[in-house]
Amino acid sequence: MSDEWKQTLNIPVKDSRPQTEDVLNTKGKTFEDFNLKRELLMGIFEAGFEKPSPIQEESIPMALAGRDILARAKNGTGKTASFVIPCLQQIKPKVNKIQALILVPTRELALQTSQVVRTLGKHLGIQCMVTTGGTQLRDDIMRLKDPVHVLVGTLGRVLDLATRRCADFSECPLFVMDEADKMLSREFKGIIEQILEFFPENRQSLLFSATFPLAVKSFMDQHLNKPYEINLMDELTLRGISQFYAFVEEKQKLHCLNTLFSKLQINQSIIFCNSTNRVELLAKKITELGYSCYYSHAKMPQQARNKVFHEFRQGKVRNLVCSDLLTRGIDIQAVNVVINFDFPKTAETYLHRIGRSGRFGHLGLAINLMSWNDRYNMYKIEQELGTEIKPIPQVIDRGLYVAENEDAVPRPFKIDELPKGNESQVKGYAYRGQPDQSEKPAPAQVPAYGQVQAPYPPQQHFQQVPPQQFQQAPPPQQFQAGPPGGYQAHPQYSQYQQQAPQEPAQPQQY
Repeated sequence: MSDEWKQTLNIPVKDSRPQTEDVLNTKGKTFEDFNLKRELLMGIFEAGFEKPSPIQEESIPMALAGRDILARAKNGTGKTASFVIPCLQQIKPKVNKIQALILVPTRELALQTSQVVRTLGKHLGIQCMVTTGGTQLRDDIMRLKDPVHVLVGTLGRVLDLATRRCADFSECPLFVMDEADKMLSREFKGIIEQILEFFPENRQSLLFSATFPLAVKSFMDQHLNKPYEINLMDELTLRGISQFYAFVEEKQKLHCLNTLFSKLQINQSIIFCNSTNRVELLAKKITELGYSCYYSHAKMPQQARNKVFHEFRQGKVRNLVCSDLLTRGIDIQAVNVVINFDFPKTAETYLHRIGRSGRFGHLGLAINLMSWNDRYNMYKIEQELGTEIKPIPQVIDRGLYVAENEDAVPRPFKIDELPKGNESQVKGYAYRGQPDQSEKPAPAQVPAYGQVQAPYPPQQHFQQVPPQQFQQAPPPQQFQAGPPGGYQAHPQYSQYQQQAPQEPAQPQQY
């Protein structure tokens, strides 16, 4: 009788994809074991959550007991719910004050986190507001005149609202930092400490991250009260992500990417570049090759960034080229391939990039396009992360990254209202819009989310192409940025090189 309320829930289709021990190695607890409010349990189950992951098992009971928490766990193992659920449990909906502040490093992550709060707390009557830079300050001030229980935001805007006395944290009992290593870097730590001055002394602090540099320990000693430390980082990289590299000259990279598109079964992919100019140029070239592609980076107007993020999450476009703007926290279950078009320089950046695939213990693929000058960075990253990046094989096993039942891939939380952004230019940068696909015939019907989308113009679905050896793809157009030269097809490029070239290649300078 006591479980009759479960029968009325609108529970989504069970995610039947295989998972790794990153999320399966639990102690067998259920969400009911945490003595949560029934309305909160309803939101948890209707969001598709079945049982707690290891980080949730460890952190939720301690947070509910009122302890400060310093938690380390891998990307994609359920850290967001680990702090959202205790916050929602402790908030009193009838008290019209801000009762939890959740700070995140990027605007996209703020949107995503606020939507998790709204989805899990939809039966609780809790009001959540998201506030970020790049949007109208006046709108945020007006919104704060209505009840707000949870404020999710980025540092600069939250400090601005607190300084103007628009956001009152004087009785706010919960202070949460996601991606704490980034938030406590040298550029942001001062802002954090200014924000904390508006909080009461007896606040509860919850800090979550995948990596914890010395800056975090210094902050912990100064601002946390006997924190409960959780470390689930026996290894740094997710076990479900297969990592490969291809040694290619700079001018071969676009050709290599074209070959990957034609041979891999990509559901959705994120492609990383190291600079803004290269992001836009590569997105344009991918579109010219006949594949749907958007781009996103920090110089874009906020409204455009929001639109790209929303449409990519909803599966309206298959490929997204971006800078490191989207490396942290972004959770899109349908992304099964991450490609480092430009190899990152640090282990931390590499870890967060490849963690965009293989979310919540599922399988994913990370492919790194390496030039001669990247070889030392790769060696250093392998040593720091204790992982191995293998040479790309001629045939990549579909079982490493393809879900047999694509219908089981969960849809993301819908973002119903996107904040309106300021249209002001950033340091003279003029936004030119996304790559123009108007001249290419669109598919008659956009495939359902979780299915492979047809390229433009329509071709066979990747699902129908049997795995074959990597072979020479049609030469793409020349990829130029600035000086002549740039990217072009390599006439003898029949398979990926697995050894470093004998003579150092001279990459084009941008």
